[in-house]
Amino acid sequence: MLLNRPTRLLLNLGHTFDHMFLLIFATAVSAIAADFGFERWEDLMPYSAGAFLLFGVGSLPAGRLGDLWGRRAMMIIFFVGIGCASLLAAFTQNAWQMAAALTLVGAFSAIYHPVGIPMLLAATERPGITIGVNGLAGNLGLAAAALITGFFVQLGGWRMAFIAPGVVSIALGWYFARVAPAEIEAPGRRPVVAGGLSRATLVRVFIVMTLTAITGSLLFNLTTNGNAELLRERMQGVVEEPALLGALLAAVYVVAACSQIVVGRLIDRFPVKPLYLCIVLCQAPLLALAAHLEGWSFYALTIGFMVVIFGSIPFVEGVSVRYVDDRIRSRVSGMRLAVSFGVSSFAVWLLGPAVKSAGFDALLLAMAAVSLCTAAFIVFLPPAPAPPPPRVAPGDGKPA
Repeated sequence: MLLNRPTRLLLNLGHTFDHMFLLIFATAVSAIAADFGFERWEDLMPYSAGAFLLFGVGSLPAGRLGDLWGRRAMMIIFFVGIGCASLLAAFTQNAWQMAAALTLVGAFSAIYHPVGIPMLLAATERPGITIGVNGLAGNLGLAAAALITGFFVQLGGWRMAFIAPGVVSIALGWYFARVAPAEIEAPGRRPVVAGGLSRATLVRVFIVMTLTAITGSLLFNLTTNGNAELLRERMQGVVEEPALLGALLAAVYVVAACSQIVVGRLIDRFPVKPLYLCIVLCQAPLLALAAHLEGWSFYALTIGFMVVIFGSIPFVEGVSVRYVDDRIRSRVSGMRLAVSFGVSSFAVWLLGPAVKSAGFDALLLAMAAVSLCTAAFIVFLPPAPAPPPPRVAPGDGKPA
């Protein structure tokens, strides 16, 4: 299915919104905790675990529906559903109501990765740069969460940080329904293409993808959910205004997200495995060093370790597009995400209690160990097959 420019823009913007909505609570947790009568933000943080659990396990039915029912329809549900769930979160009055609303946010956010990304990749001849641009868009959502939430908390309270994006997302769902081209048939109902890799190789790839996605998601969730409070702690006495801290964190995410454009270009030109391993091996020393710093030197290291954490994200999708047929790509992504995000959701649940008990120093060192596990898993990835030849348009002998 060919995609027009507004549809491609909305699919990338959907990735921005997906990550932004998941991080609004983590960015505003101190203000919400005070409003709900909690003495410490760490005690409220576990109530967001349901969002990340549903973000993971919800990917499985979302991917299946994307392949067998249609990706366009699922993306409309994504935009409207996540917007409505955000409005519900804005009107909660206690921790359990917030937990329920955030779980609903997670359920709708689960749609994007197994549906929106395959929808983009099915219509491109340059998957690496497409993944890079899409990854940049997603991580700009982290920057938006930090910047917008910090602004609203300081200006008008945390509830507006849920209301304004919710209204915008519902409007985007309406616009997507108007401009996205209709699907002639769902991807999973297309004819089977002969050839491909052996079943044993695909199983091996799936296992490696899932294991690296688990460790990568652990790092992603621990950093993106903990960075706001981590930065507040390490910048104490240097910068303390919520809006300025939010801007500093947003700058970290913007710089780190740009690494995905570079990685995307490299994926189109070079073998995936050595590139992936090289970037992951940079994570552990930066995380370990950051555990011993504070102030502006810590801020510089934060940019460093977030660059290599974000820079590793495109590789899982890069492996998927190299190995997995588009007919089943949403279902394979859904299974991988269900396992990886489901497991990593426990990291969000443990984040507050772990920091309260052992501190951020221990957390950063634990994340360094997790990154070394990722490197060990990558070693077992089989060599990537050559990319398929360009599709040829009927009758003219030129690439479509």
